[in-house]
Amino acid sequence: MKVPMTVEGAERLKAELQRLKTVERPAVIQALSDARSQGDLSENADYDAAKERQGFIEGRISEVEAKLAHAQVIDPAAIEADGRVVFGSTVEIEDLESGDRNSYQIVGDDEADIKASKISVNSPIARALIGKTEGDTADVQAPGGVRSFEVVGVRYQ
Repeated sequence: MKVPMTVEGAERLKAELQRLKTVERPAVIQALSDARSQGDLSENADYDAAKERQGFIEGRISEVEAKLAHAQVIDPAAIEADGRVVFGSTVEIEDLESGDRNSYQIVGDDEADIKASKISVNSPIARALIGKTEGDTADVQAPGGVRSFEVVGVRYQ
């Protein structure tokens, strides 16, 4: 199953994979070698820590490779969505009750970061916004009840 991901998200994962393979993996191999040279491994805390770290690094490498293998990379700038909110687009919304305005980019699950104004395509607000155009209203089921938002603008960057 393909998982949608922005170009930026894919580049970030590729950079992490490169770092894990070229920096982290060799460092842990060296740490294991150093710990082995200290003799008895049965009571060697450095060796145990390095083995644990190695397991984490190898697991993360496998995880990142799998994510990249299943990624469907989507470039928001190349989308012709006729002003509709789609995956990768940045949408500015206004809370119709409070008047607060926020801007969010709709991204894949792994890229979601509310502090960076990136929301998952599977979040309730993103699901309510997908397909809407400027001027449309989206009703979102929130913990405190239904909230209504107006789409103020849609950008593809």
